[in-house]
Amino acid sequence: MKIKLSLLACFILSISFAFQFQLSNDAEVSVLTFGPGKSLNDAFGHNAFRIKDKAKGIDIVYGYGQYDFDAPNFYLKFARGKLNYLISRHFFDDIFNYYSQENRTIKEQVLNLSSQQQQKLFDYLENNYKPENRKYLYDFFYDNCATKIRDVLSKVTKSTVSYKRPSNFEQKTFRALIYEHVDKNSWGSVGIDIALGSVVDREASAYEYMFLPKYIYSFFEVSKINGEANLVTSESILFKKREEKQTSTFLLSPFIFFGLLSIVILLITFKDLKQRKRTKWLDILLFAITGLIGVVLLFLWFATDHTATWQNYNLLWAFPFNILVIGQLLKNKIKNWFKGYLKFLIIMLCLMTLHWIIGVQVFAITIIPLLIALVIRYIYLVKFYNK
Repeated sequence: MKIKLSLLACFILSISFAFQFQLSNDAEVSVLTFGPGKSLNDAFGHNAFRIKDKAKGIDIVYGYGQYDFDAPNFYLKFARGKLNYLISRHFFDDIFNYYSQENRTIKEQVLNLSSQQQQKLFDYLENNYKPENRKYLYDFFYDNCATKIRDVLSKVTKSTVSYKRPSNFEQKTFRALIYEHVDKNSWGSVGIDIALGSVVDREASAYEYMFLPKYIYSFFEVSKINGEANLVTSESILFKKREEKQTSTFLLSPFIFFGLLSIVILLITFKDLKQRKRTKWLDILLFAITGLIGVVLLFLWFATDHTATWQNYNLLWAFPFNILVIGQLLKNKIKNWFKGYLKFLIIMLCLMTLHWIIGVQVFAITIIPLLIALVIRYIYLVKFYNK
C-alpha cells in the first residue's frame, strides 16, 4: 500500500511540475553528500541537489547517476562505456530512509543562491528530468554524479562560482584519489588497477578533484559566489554513520590469494627442475589466463569509450598473444621462435618493472607475488627448452 501511495504521489507531483512551478521566497537549495557504501559501486559516495520549500510543500532530491536498466544491450554498453545514465528525482524522506538504513552518513550544505538562481536551478532540473532529457553519457572521472552537481550549478549561476582549494589540499594522481576510497588489498582495487591505464597516474588538477563526492563537499565549503560571498551558508549532518563491528577479510584478500598461487607455481617449478620435466597443464593455464586478461585490456583500450582504460601497460605481463601460442605448449618439441617468444615475455616483465619504478604507471601491489612467479617460470621454460 505504501508503495502504491508513493507512486501515486510521484505521479501527481510530475503532473504539477509539468506546469511552471514558482518557488516561494522561503525556498532552500542545498547539496547533499552521502558517505561511501559497502559495495564497490557505492564506495565513492554520492551527491545530489535538494530543493526544499515548506510553503509549497516541496522537498525533492535530484541526483545524477541512476542506471538505465531498460537500455538495450545494457551490459555490452556498460562494458564499452556507451551506457547512458539518468537523472533521478525522489522525495527527500525516501532518500533519507534509504541511506540511513544503509548506514551511510548524510551531510547537507545550504547554498547561498538568490531566489532567481534557485528558480533557475529548479527549472533546469525539472527540464532535465523530462524523458527526452534524462539521459547522459556517464564518465567516471569527468561526468558523474559529483561533477554534474558542480557543472549544473556553474551553468545556472552563469559561472559566478569561484572554487577554492581546501586548506588541507594535497596534490595527488587520479589513482591515488581512488585509493582514498578503495583498500589496495581488496578485489575491487585489483580490478581497478588492472583495468585502468597510465592516464590515471597523472596529477589531477584541483578542479578535477571534484569527481569524488567528498571533494564536492570540501571544495564547496570554502568556495565563493558572486564575488566574495560564501557559496555555502550553513552545513549540517543529517545522519551520522553508526559504528559497526569490522570483520577481518585478510585471509580472503588478493594478497593471500596471489601469494598462495605464486607458492604453488614456484613449488611446481622447483619439482620440475628436480625431475627435469615440464608440467604442461600449469603452463597452459598461465598462458590462457594472462592471454585472456590481455585480450580484455586491449578491448577496454581500443574498443570502448572509457578514457581511463587507455595506455594500459598491464599488457606487459598480461600479453594477449599468449593465447595464440598455447599450441606450442602442447608439443614436446617446440619451434625455435617460441624460445625467443619466452625471452620476449621476460623482457616485457622487466619493462613493466621499469615503468613502475619511473612512475609511468602504478600497478596493483597485490599481484607482485604472481609477477615474480611468472618471471621465474618463464626463465625455467627458457632453460628447459635450451637443454
